[in-house]
Amino acid sequence: MTNRLASEKSPYLLQHKDNPVNWYPWSEEAFEAARREDKPIFLSIGYSTCHWCHVMAHESFEDSEVAKVLEDFICIKVDREERPDIDAIYMDVCLALTGSGGWPLTVIMTPEQKPFFAGTYFPKKAKFGQMGLTDILKQTKLLWDSDRESLINAGEQITQMLSATKENDPADPSKAMLNEAYELFTRSFDHNFGGFGSPPKFPSPHNLLFLLRYYQYEKQSNALLMVEKTLDAMARGGIFDHIGGGFSRYSTDRRWLVPHFEKMLYDNALLILAYTEAYQITNNRRYSDVIRRTADYILRELTSPEGGFYCGQDADSDGVEGKYYTFTPDEITKVLGKEKGEKFCLMYGITDNGNFERKSIPNLIGKSDDAMRAEAPELKALYEYRRQRVSLHKDDKILLSWNGWTIAALARAGFALNDTRYLSAAVTAQRFIEKKMADENNRLFHRYRDGESAYPGQVDDYAVYTLALLELYHATMDARYLKQAILRAKQMTDLFEDKTNGGYFIAAHDAERLIARPKELYDGAIPSGNSVAAVVLERIAALTGDIRWQDRADRQLRFISGQAHNYPIGYSFGLLAIADSLYPSQELICTGEKLPSELTEYLRSNPSYNLSVIFKSHENESLLNEIAPFTRDYPISEDTVHYYLCENKSCLAPADDLKSLPIHA
Repeated sequence: MTNRLASEKSPYLLQHKDNPVNWYPWSEEAFEAARREDKPIFLSIGYSTCHWCHVMAHESFEDSEVAKVLEDFICIKVDREERPDIDAIYMDVCLALTGSGGWPLTVIMTPEQKPFFAGTYFPKKAKFGQMGLTDILKQTKLLWDSDRESLINAGEQITQMLSATKENDPADPSKAMLNEAYELFTRSFDHNFGGFGSPPKFPSPHNLLFLLRYYQYEKQSNALLMVEKTLDAMARGGIFDHIGGGFSRYSTDRRWLVPHFEKMLYDNALLILAYTEAYQITNNRRYSDVIRRTADYILRELTSPEGGFYCGQDADSDGVEGKYYTFTPDEITKVLGKEKGEKFCLMYGITDNGNFERKSIPNLIGKSDDAMRAEAPELKALYEYRRQRVSLHKDDKILLSWNGWTIAALARAGFALNDTRYLSAAVTAQRFIEKKMADENNRLFHRYRDGESAYPGQVDDYAVYTLALLELYHATMDARYLKQAILRAKQMTDLFEDKTNGGYFIAAHDAERLIARPKELYDGAIPSGNSVAAVVLERIAALTGDIRWQDRADRQLRFISGQAHNYPIGYSFGLLAIADSLYPSQELICTGEKLPSELTEYLRSNPSYNLSVIFKSHENESLLNEIAPFTRDYPISEDTVHYYLCENKSCLAPADDLKSLPIHA
């Protein structure tokens, strides 16, 4: 017997379709059933590549005894990746009630969606001082029948608390925030192994992007040192898949050796961005190798036939975490032969004792800089061998914001490395989004899977997709991408901006009404929609010269500054926009019939912070007149390229040689 989840598209919900639990998807049908049957709601939120979600599913949701107890509840399953708006609300509840959060997220609430209990993973029975799920459910049923008023009152108080959450007042951006963030990163930096803080260690690429920006603006060599130490350590550690490319979710130890083995699309996209900017600054070949191997992993294993990008791969195979990724010396020599196998084992740390549950995670910790390139044929042979193992579960839904990060990363990497494969994949994915993930009113959808687009786009979708379009514009100088970025940014401000208090809500003003309408502020595993909005608004203002866009950017910069001033390290991606607003900016207009190679090469070799570039030709003149009207007065010569450089609202004389211009990007 299957339950109501059998007709859903989410891989996570489909994993639970055969549970004996009578699951509903999040729907009015579920809430109506709760009201009609006079039952509380048991809400479980997770995602398909979540290890502890699997554990709780096997222990409890596949268990007939637990299912019997859950008959006293209306049970709802939510994929947090499909419904980040729902997840954000109830994760805030869990954090407020318990001081911590994570997935699986477990919530019990009234039929009116008002929560009175929240937690994360619970074993079936009480264990080592932790409450058991069946005990919690039975106690809740008892209270629902005997003292319901106390539960309803608790739900009311928690709901009011969500609505009363106070944001900081807007504030002017200041370099003091940037300096404080740098100092905080310096204090928490692991000088031996890179990264920040104690295990578990997350890559947090947006922190590295901030430090790269700080290095460029302040010429603070220690900022670059922290980035390089971290990128080098991750690339050598087991968190990087030396056999198949790409990065796992996080490391459980200081050395980046033992990862949590799930691979997520957004982690790999953001890491490509960090390694690419580091490569542009340092010209370090190690970084270009990591970029290629990570991008190739995405193209090979996470790209759909239609051109979109899948969410990620599970940590488990055969129900064992990491089994797919680990080796014994005997396996290596069987595939490579005795001589090459022994050499490989010595290089990659494959030993009889192992470094993870009696097997070994390949790694290059402590090895030379050239080691990552030394064993390419052997790596390919082991990859083919590994493919014969039980395959990893793949979450094959396509999320717009995660695809936006990947388009941005592949566009930046393809341009910086002069590799058309990556840029072509970015272009194909962008066309897929416009074709498959927009409705008849040109509004964006959040999720696509199995031929179906669903759920209205949220602020992250619009903001990150706009960023992707701006990266495509930067890589191609095709003004059509800039026009589309302006359209999506306009929709973002119309649909999500809080016109009263500033900032952007997660859900649009006409979205499904939930018990709260939160804003995501912190830059956590992924930069928040508010931080990305600040970045794209600042860029569009510079490219268009339109005061209306500058006003929008200024509002968002003041909002981010107000939130960040107490703890700027938590807003590292938003600090990129703040930094760009505080340091001198330049605008470069190039006119001619063909984009000059010297300009392309300059942009390819430099991150080009605070340099806005527009190329104007007869072919795109009318389009630029529409989207950047200030370019009307720049003439196009039939046989000569001209450069016009402006800085801090003052323009230099035209030049026909890029090298003669004082570009400081």
